[in-house]
Order: sequence, then structure tokens, then C-alpha cells
Amino acid sequence: MTTVLYAAEAGVATLTLNRPDSLNAVTRTMHGELKDALARAAGDPAIRCLVLTGAGRGFCSGADLVDSATISGGVPDLAKVLDETYNPLIRSLRDLPKPIVAAVNGVAAGAGANIALACDLVLAARSAVFIQAFCKIGLIPDAGGTWFLPRHVGRARAAGLAMLGDKLTSDQAESWGLIWKSVDDDKLVGEVEKLSRHLAIQPTVALGLIKKALSAAETNSLDAQLDVERDLQAIAGRTKDFVEGVAAFREKRAPRFTGR
Repeated sequence: MTTVLYAAEAGVATLTLNRPDSLNAVTRTMHGELKDALARAAGDPAIRCLVLTGAGRGFCSGADLVDSATISGGVPDLAKVLDETYNPLIRSLRDLPKPIVAAVNGVAAGAGANIALACDLVLAARSAVFIQAFCKIGLIPDAGGTWFLPRHVGRARAAGLAMLGDKLTSDQAESWGLIWKSVDDDKLVGEVEKLSRHLAIQPTVALGLIKKALSAAETNSLDAQLDVERDLQAIAGRTKDFVEGVAAFREKRAPRFTGR
């Protein structure tokens, strides 16, 4: 069975984690297929936005702890697992020069929660929950969890989420600034489609540069970030979409961006 489904329409590539019987728990096989799917979308100029979601009633329950490729002989080399799978995945999501929308259709637990947080905009069904479940099995949040959480919700809430492993509802996640929006379950698909298709007709290069600038800002001083803005703006200013955006503004019409 293919563990990551790939579909493309109207400039949007939808990647669906496809192990619904395990709430889309991640195996090494899934990591490989997700890596290939991301590379496929990144290399296709017709794709200008990605959606990441899960099949069935969950988004992703984290690592499959019974996956023999993840833990063998009861003695896991978790550093190796992270180096070979989750760390490259999180870097790929953050570095992809196209916007990524996470459509969290159900539980997002452990690494699954942090995979969602690595995306650019997170929309979650109102019934969805986010759980930093690592402490329940004697681990720390990985897949970027200890980096994302304090930056999104502050250290106090990050510590509570990480040390207690409690469920966080999508409404709470939105009010805390952890995700972009919580929506009614029956409206999630429509909201995601509307948002992703909007992003797919925007100036793609500029959106990729915005991702890069925001990532740099997490650790830069103001002076350093001003230099980053200068350098990235120079790139944006050489795009065809910038020329089109200015022309549309002057002509009082909607711009026709091509992503170049």
C-alpha cells in the first residue's frame, strides 16, 4: 500500500498520509515516500502550493513504535532515527520555497503534531487535538517540537504542553497562536481548498522568500534581519511577478501572477 498519496490540481499538490488504520503513524517507508513526494512537488513549476493532510480520522499519531525499521531488538538508536528521517523531513518542509498548508483533520500527536507545525499555515478541524505525547513514554519532543512550541506559545505554555502531554483542542491552539485557524469539521476541506488555491495564484517566489525571512528572524538580531530583508528583497524585485504586481497596481486591475 502506498503510504503517501499524491494528487495535483489547479497548481496545488495534496500529499495525504495514508495509514488510516494506525492514525497515519509514521514508518520509515512513509518517510521515504514523503521525501519523494516533496521533491516531486518542489521540482514541478506548475505546483505553487502544497497541502499536507491525513487519511481517515487522524492527521498523524507520530512515530509507529512497532515499526521494526524504527526500533529493532528493543534497543532503539533514536539519534540515528532522527538524523535519517524526522530532521531531514522538518528541514525539507521549512526550506521548500513554496507555501505548505497543513489540513489537520484529526489527532496530531507526538511527531505528527510537530510535522503540522513545520508547515506554513495550519488549519485544523474543530474536533482535532494536538498532543505532545513524548513525555508519556519517557522522551522529549522532537521533530522540531522544542523549537516550535516556545516560539509560538511562549515558554510557560510550551513547558506545560511538553511536560504534561495534555490534549490541546484546535480552538485552544488557535487562541494561543499555535495554528492559523480552527474550523468546523464539515468545512475543513472547503476552507483548505479555498486557501490553497488562493496561494497557488500568488507570487510564489515571494512567498518562498517570506518563509526564508521568517525562519531567519527567529534567531537574528534586528540589524542582521534588516540585511536579510535587503538581500531577499533584491531577489524578489527581479521577478516577473513583481513587474506584474506593479503594473496591475498602476492599471487598477487584479494581478496575474505566474510564480516566476
